[in-house]
Amino acid sequence: MNAERVLVVDDEEHLRIVAQQTFELADIDVECCATADEALKRLKVGFDGVLVTDIRMPGMDGVALLEEAIAIDPELPVILVTGHGDVDLAVQCIKNGAYDFIEKPWQPERLVASVRRAAERRSLALENRALREQVHSGAAFEKTLFGRSELMRAQRQALSAIAATDVDVLITGDTGTGKEVAARLVHRKSSRSKGPFVHINCAALPDALIESELFGHEAGAFPGATRARYGKLEHARGGILCLDEVDLLPLALQAKLLDVLHNRTVTRLGSNDSLPLDIRVISLAKSNLAEAVNRGTFRADLLYRLNVASLHLPDLKDRREDIPGLFTVLAAKAAQQAGVGCPDIPTNVLNELSARDWPGNVRELRNQAERFVLGLPSGIGNRAEQAETLAEQINAYEKSLISAAISANGGRLKETYESLGLSRKSLYDKMQKHGLKRDDFGEDA
Repeated sequence: MNAERVLVVDDEEHLRIVAQQTFELADIDVECCATADEALKRLKVGFDGVLVTDIRMPGMDGVALLEEAIAIDPELPVILVTGHGDVDLAVQCIKNGAYDFIEKPWQPERLVASVRRAAERRSLALENRALREQVHSGAAFEKTLFGRSELMRAQRQALSAIAATDVDVLITGDTGTGKEVAARLVHRKSSRSKGPFVHINCAALPDALIESELFGHEAGAFPGATRARYGKLEHARGGILCLDEVDLLPLALQAKLLDVLHNRTVTRLGSNDSLPLDIRVISLAKSNLAEAVNRGTFRADLLYRLNVASLHLPDLKDRREDIPGLFTVLAAKAAQQAGVGCPDIPTNVLNELSARDWPGNVRELRNQAERFVLGLPSGIGNRAEQAETLAEQINAYEKSLISAAISANGGRLKETYESLGLSRKSLYDKMQKHGLKRDDFGEDA
C-alpha cells in the first residue's frame, strides 16, 4: 500500500504546474485538480494519499473541501495552503481535523517534508485499518506467524515446508516468541491435522509423575496405581506430541524418550509389552540445546533425533518493523474478546512500542495490547512529545550514541571520536547540533 501520493487542488494554473514539478522531483506521485468538486470525485474511503488544497478558491473553498474530505474518511491527511491573512482560519481548521497548513509563498522543501510526514501517517493508518478488518474476519489468525518483515516471511516459508513433511521438529526461541503457536500451526497444516495435538510442559510435571504421564502404567505398577492408564505418548497416536521446554527433561527420562523415538514403540510402566506408536514429535526449547549437550545436561543422541528439522523464532527486537502491525492485530483481537470497540492507536504510541526491546516478546506485547484496549495503565503514550518522523528518531538515536561514547570515555574527546570513527571536527559539529557539552560528561584529559 503506497501512500507516497498527493492530490493537489488549486484554482491557479501556474501554482498547479509548480506543485506538479515539485512533487515529481521529490519522486512523489501527484495529481492536480482546478476545483474542489473535481477533487471530490477522486476521493474515496481508503484513498492512499494526501490532500493538499488552497483555502481561497471560487465555488467550494478549501475549508468546505476539508469538511467533505474528512466526512469521507476521517483519517485522510489534509494540508491547507493559505495566504498570510488566513493563518487564523488555518489554525482553526487544524483543530477541526486538518493535518497541517503551509503559508504562501511556500518553500518546496517545507511542502514536501509535510507531505512525506502526512503520507507516512496515512500509510500506517491504512495498514492498521486493513489489519483490523482481517482480525474481524478471522483472516489474520488463519495465517501462520504474523509479520511483514523478510525475517518472518522466511519463517513462514520454512514452517510451510516443515508442515508438509512428517519428520520430528525442534522449534527454538526465547520466551514469548510463539513456539507453541508455531507447533500448533504445523499440526493444523500437516497430514496429521485430524489427529490429536498433545501438549506436555516438561518443566511443569512433578519428577515423581513425569514418567507415568509420558508412558502410562498398568494397574499395580506402583502404589496407588489402581487401574491401567494411557500415557501422553499413547494419547498422541495418529497425531502430534508437543514436548514444551524439552531442555528441562531429566537425563534419565531422556534415555527412555530416545528409545521411544528410535523404535516408535512405548512400554507402559509395569508391562513387558511394547505398543506401536504412530506419532510425530515437535520439541520446543528456549535454551541452546547444543550448549546443553556441552554442559552434559542434554543427550547429544536425543538432540540429533529431535532435530531432524528445525525452526528458530526471532525476538521482537530483531524484527521491530513488525511491532506496529502486530500490536494492532493483538489490540483488535483483545477488543473482540472483551466485547468492546478497539480504540485508535496514535502514531506516537506505535513508534514508542517499536523502540522497546520487549524481553517477553509477543506474550509481553499481547499483555500490553490488552491493557491498552481496557484503558488500564500501560506506561505507553505518556510522553508529551514523541519523535514521529524517521529523521527525528535518527537524530535522537545519534545523540544517545554520542552521549554514551563521551560518558564511556570520561569526557575525553580524542578517544570518543576515534571510537566512533569520526574526525575531530565531525564530533564537534554533532555535539553542537545536539547541544552536548563535554563538561557534562567529565574532564578532558
